[in-house]
Amino acid sequence: MTSLMINHPINFMASSVIRTLSQSQRMQLPMLRPTRMHALSIKSDLEIMRQQMVVVDDDESYAMKGGEGPHSYAKNSIIQKGLIDGSKRLIQEAISQSFDPKEHIHGNDESSTPICIADLGCSTGPNTFFAMQTITEAIQLQFQSHGLASQIPDIQVLFNDQVSNDFNTLFKNLPQQRIYYATAVPGSFCGRLFPKQTLHLVHSSAALCWLSKLPNEITDSDSSACNKGRIHYTDAPKEVADAYATQYRKDMGNFLHARAQELVGNGLMLLQFPVSNVVLDSDVDPAKVFELIGTCLVDMAKVGVISEEKVDSFNVPLIYPSVKAVKEILRGCDECFSIEWMEILEFKNMVSLPTVQIFVSWFRAALQGMIEKHFGAEIVDELFERFAEKVKEFPDIMDKDKLKLDVLFVLLRRKNKFSTSNSLVPLNICHKMYKT
Repeated sequence: MTSLMINHPINFMASSVIRTLSQSQRMQLPMLRPTRMHALSIKSDLEIMRQQMVVVDDDESYAMKGGEGPHSYAKNSIIQKGLIDGSKRLIQEAISQSFDPKEHIHGNDESSTPICIADLGCSTGPNTFFAMQTITEAIQLQFQSHGLASQIPDIQVLFNDQVSNDFNTLFKNLPQQRIYYATAVPGSFCGRLFPKQTLHLVHSSAALCWLSKLPNEITDSDSSACNKGRIHYTDAPKEVADAYATQYRKDMGNFLHARAQELVGNGLMLLQFPVSNVVLDSDVDPAKVFELIGTCLVDMAKVGVISEEKVDSFNVPLIYPSVKAVKEILRGCDECFSIEWMEILEFKNMVSLPTVQIFVSWFRAALQGMIEKHFGAEIVDELFERFAEKVKEFPDIMDKDKLKLDVLFVLLRRKNKFSTSNSLVPLNICHKMYKT
């Protein structure tokens, strides 16, 4: 599946129009060539579009494991479903209090524009379907409660994930009984994905902990942030953790910058951030799991299964920020968004205690793609067999009372007074969010 046409609306629209022309109409196309002034205008518009988009290299695209096999994300995402189930009440209440159906009624059904909802980081299902069902049913209920049941506009859901995501599995399993139209939009949500002021609601759950790229310095042997012998910031020098945190602030700045342009005035964002809440020495950092996987890779390098250089150049692009860090970032975008609601949900109330094999499969579904790309597919089974043994040696990693992972639920509203009609979002908004 290619993202070329979907991510470049000018190319997509132009080619679509040309394909619909008859042979005689195509012969007339030279008559439609732009003048030099028009060409300069188009060039200027394209330059503005390029400035607005943050380009993320496809080499940095790591999707969850596709398909529906025993190690697929579709079969091993119960932990993410727990986050969505745990937030269901908050999503319903947020829409009930903040979504005004009267803003979407324009006289008659024919003139009503569709309600556009984007789910960012949708993966392959089924969790995205549960979230979209909750959201669309809550919107439908809003219309009904205002006496507007007969005037509900069409609802368009835009499913977004990395270009390497398995959209075939996602769309094969689309619910038959749904009240929305479905579209795929591949690409990194750290950049622009949609036209200006076209989204009415954005949702993202458990995806905003993934970085768009690894900080360059952590694989630079001359840098004080070089992460030699480890694959994550846990148990690493402070410089490594700082590099991860800086990249996270940049990514979140770009994320908010893009959404500020794409959302309509008063548009909503429902975001769920996995956050670390380590306070006591006995608490287990949720990122500890990557330290265990890293020791497995180091052990495999020692016996010659993989090279030490390969281990040193591999790092997991994921971070569990603190609640404080997320709040500081969000408060830094107050020129664009108002924070309508924040609530912390305890992870331990969202999931059941897993077996070792289920726990290992959760992380295999998330990491297998990037591991195969870096080390080759032949090491995967041995790596996760070794990881299972490490988990048995350190069972606290699965102890819900000790594992200090929480979820920060946030409702943001795009401010009406903020305009994107003539220029980019003021860049100082992003800069002040990730200035070190």
